[in-house]
Amino acid sequence: MFSLWVLCGKERMQMSSIVWQLVDSGFPAGGFAHSGGLEASVHHGRVRDVAGVREFARQTVAQAGRAALPLVNTAHRNSRVIGELDELCDAFLTNPVANRASRAQGRALLTSTARSFHHAGLDSLEVRVRREPLRGHYAPIFGAVLKLLGVDLVDTQRLFLFIAGRGVGSAAVRLGLIGVYEAQELQATLGDDVDFVIETCSGLEPSDISQTAPLIDLCQSTHDRLYSRLFQS
Repeated sequence: MFSLWVLCGKERMQMSSIVWQLVDSGFPAGGFAHSGGLEASVHHGRVRDVAGVREFARQTVAQAGRAALPLVNTAHRNSRVIGELDELCDAFLTNPVANRASRAQGRALLTSTARSFHHAGLDSLEVRVRREPLRGHYAPIFGAVLKLLGVDLVDTQRLFLFIAGRGVGSAAVRLGLIGVYEAQELQATLGDDVDFVIETCSGLEPSDISQTAPLIDLCQSTHDRLYSRLFQS
């Protein structure tokens, strides 16, 4: 019994270290190249100040729960259906900017993790994405990758939503909307939103995905037509 406890403890510590590594801003997953529609929303006057950033971040986390978390969950439980999830995600993301960003982030995450964690068998997933070929959308890739890395589902959900909220704060700082301390305060206040989203969305099926932030989606779709751009999306 003691040896089993020690083994489980070591596995848990290893999993925790992987989560910390993935959540580190230095991990090259490509997410910081995207603002998730925040830059375009600022240009269109939808977000002007700290309060606007806070509301944008809350809507982003809620949207991630409704539109992406069901795909993350399903890919984590059964990576064999990642092809179907990839097709569904591609059909759902009718906004070309969001679609392109999802594919770029998914492929960047897969490439970075495959190069960083050689023990996890991610090479086979990378080969499958390339050969089938799959588009490599972010949500299903995220779920499948975290499963192969041995991260449990609840931690996977929390990490996915944390990254979504952090991306807004980081983009807002670089756009000059908030300072670094305000970004950290924003991340702290999003904790309750993350808990609520996990509670309400963890049981959703892929067929339940929906668009809950249409104005963000509409603004993001105009990103390529902005006069000047700091981000890719």
